[in-house]
Amino acid sequence: MQEIIEQLSKIENGFKPIELEAKKIFVSNSISDSKTIAIGLLNNDFYQVRSLGVFLIGFISSKDLTSLQILKTKVSEDKSWQVQEILAKSFDQYCSDNGYEESLPIIKDWLNDKNPNVCRAVTEGLRIWTGRPFFKTNPQEAIQLISQHKAHESEYLRKSVGNSLRDISKKYKELVEKEISTWDLSNKLIHFTYRYVTKAK
Repeated sequence: MQEIIEQLSKIENGFKPIELEAKKIFVSNSISDSKTIAIGLLNNDFYQVRSLGVFLIGFISSKDLTSLQILKTKVSEDKSWQVQEILAKSFDQYCSDNGYEESLPIIKDWLNDKNPNVCRAVTEGLRIWTGRPFFKTNPQEAIQLISQHKAHESEYLRKSVGNSLRDISKKYKELVEKEISTWDLSNKLIHFTYRYVTKAK
């Protein structure tokens, strides 16, 4: 494991090698052992190694809900933006393994959290929302869930909200336009999000 940690700590760009290593650990160990390994990795000084732990927790979270809680309470407090990106990927991994429709109570719970990193793990992790099962046939549900944070004080979260809605507008332009037509653009926070929804690529 130490050799793996040393190799991963040198990665400067990209997450794929880290994800692949997490998958190897997951398939080679029990859920309990994988969890123990992951928790140990979360305390490492290198964000790459902590990311390995987060990926690993994502793989076991649908089978061990206390692991999902670790993502929500501990990983969301990590100061590394790279780790927060992996948190989003790991939340989507949970939803994929558990089923997106079945995960709606958890999705809503996370979106109601006070920590913007927890909320963003949902808005960013499920992109492109309407490419995911359930939301593919229920785009309005996705739009409503995402839009609730259009005026959040966190710019980091509002960017994700705007980008996620812009993704959806490529296939469901009328639904997104109907939603944003109701927004109070005199609110600077909402106007910020609106610009992300409507900006051309």
